[in-house]
Amino acid sequence: MFSKEWSIPAILTVFLLGVCGLIAYFTWSLLPPAQAAQNQIGTSFNLIDDHGQPITAAALKGHPSLVYFGYTHCPDVCPTTLFEMAGWLKTLGPDGDKLKAYFFSVDPERDTPEVMHKYTSNFTDRITGVTGSPDEMRQAIKDWRIYAKKVPAADGEYTMDHTASVLLVDADSNLRSLIAYGEDKDIALQKIRNLLK
Repeated sequence: MFSKEWSIPAILTVFLLGVCGLIAYFTWSLLPPAQAAQNQIGTSFNLIDDHGQPITAAALKGHPSLVYFGYTHCPDVCPTTLFEMAGWLKTLGPDGDKLKAYFFSVDPERDTPEVMHKYTSNFTDRITGVTGSPDEMRQAIKDWRIYAKKVPAADGEYTMDHTASVLLVDADSNLRSLIAYGEDKDIALQKIRNLLK
């Protein structure tokens, strides 16, 4: 599915994304219990899902969620992560029925609802794509404490550097854990099962 030959810039990008993920993980995980209990993120947004319907923070209430920020033109990190998310959902089976999964775009200029739907459907029908205007997505990225930056390419196009971790969010919109990019499947599944308890 992906090239076996990685360029040095690609390897460095993945390494830096991993470092960002670890920094975020320890920043959140080392919070005092009282503060961690109030660690609500992404509690207010008005965006559009991949069916062209409005979606707000209320969609994440009442059930645990996997939340991932990326973009459809991502060469390897995003498709790998969505492939893994689809695998986790399948492995959990009925135990994961109440779990929802969301893919928020960090590239709304290209990621329309139609593009998002076609992209997420390649992996599973259980991941909901979320996008909006550039201003709306910038605010959502800030509210979710996600790193995202446009990187111009030599051909006039661009890529996006962004946080590569999957956020595990409980029914009250509290961040409970992170799954780092490339994390062992069994460890990832145990984190999700802990979220479901």
